[in-house]
Amino acid sequence: MNLSASTTALLLAASLLANSLPATDASAAARRANTVVLDDTGVKNLRIQTVVVEPGDFEETVFALGRIEVYPGNRAVVSSRIAGRAVSVSIKHDHAVNKGDVAVVVESRQIGNPPPSIELTAPISGLVSAVNVVPGEPVDPDKTLAEIVDLAKVYAIARVPEQLAGRLQRGQRAHIAVAAVSGEVFPAALEHLGVFADPESGTIEAAFRVANPALTLRPGMRAEFSIVISKRSEVTSVPRSALQGTPSNRYVYVKDFDLPNAFVKTAVVTGLSNDRLVEIVSGLLPADEVVTQGAYSLAFAGGGTLSLKEALDAAHGHEHNADGSEITAAPPASAHGHEHPGGEHSRDLKWKILTGVFFAAFLIALFARKPAAHA
Repeated sequence: MNLSASTTALLLAASLLANSLPATDASAAARRANTVVLDDTGVKNLRIQTVVVEPGDFEETVFALGRIEVYPGNRAVVSSRIAGRAVSVSIKHDHAVNKGDVAVVVESRQIGNPPPSIELTAPISGLVSAVNVVPGEPVDPDKTLAEIVDLAKVYAIARVPEQLAGRLQRGQRAHIAVAAVSGEVFPAALEHLGVFADPESGTIEAAFRVANPALTLRPGMRAEFSIVISKRSEVTSVPRSALQGTPSNRYVYVKDFDLPNAFVKTAVVTGLSNDRLVEIVSGLLPADEVVTQGAYSLAFAGGGTLSLKEALDAAHGHEHNADGSEITAAPPASAHGHEHPGGEHSRDLKWKILTGVFFAAFLIALFARKPAAHA
């Protein structure tokens, strides 16, 4: 005979209650085990910094290597139209010069008293990259006396795998990092792709225009390119420095919403990554504060500089158990002849309720199976 609907509902409720009890305790214990609590000094020593998680634009990029070069048309030389002798040289190697400044004075070989001389001026403003003459040295029209480069903008030449060339077009953006200029990322725009691919390396040249007002980028420097090939919106992501762990076990540290200077190790599922960000598929919620600087150090901080009990006591203004759980009021010791650890009565009460529910379900099921009396 089938059980009544009320019996079935009662059994289902008992089952749900049984399943919920250990899960709640397990999740709370796991959270306590994964929480690192620091004092103010610990936060300062680890230089902890956080960022608020917010959905936003996410760029898919491809990586390439290359070098910085002089922008076309931004190189000029100083030379003489007449033969003679250098009387004075005003410019210095690696020094700045303005367009029109006197660079070299050349005395002509023509007869005169004194012999006629001409002033050779800088054709562009920039840095003097070479000086090939000294005072008193003979000068010929075919000799380059000095070289000047304008580095206000430069070329960043990337060697892009040829199979990606079809995804690049003029005006495409890139982020360029140069090891010699640590900590700075330069925005760039693609100006042209090379006409020929290199059959040996399987790459094609991609030239990006980069503004260089501080003149920190110099020709010959090695550069790393993150070329943007697509963009998606409303993507949850975190800085790369926040992500910890191995490829099969990724996690971040999230600032506890309740305890000051407490950080919870939180497992995440990741998606794509670029030079700055990592996509988070699951594990975080908007408005979570994720540790960016100091996350690696937190992984080795153990329980931190404070116990979870100390932190909870200070935050809530009352005592907690050693594991951080709430202390449940217990009857006086004289009533039972002994003391109970905090929280035991709460768990006992839950199991008593659960036992009662199962017993009631058993009785209902028993009577439901009993055949009804015939008249």
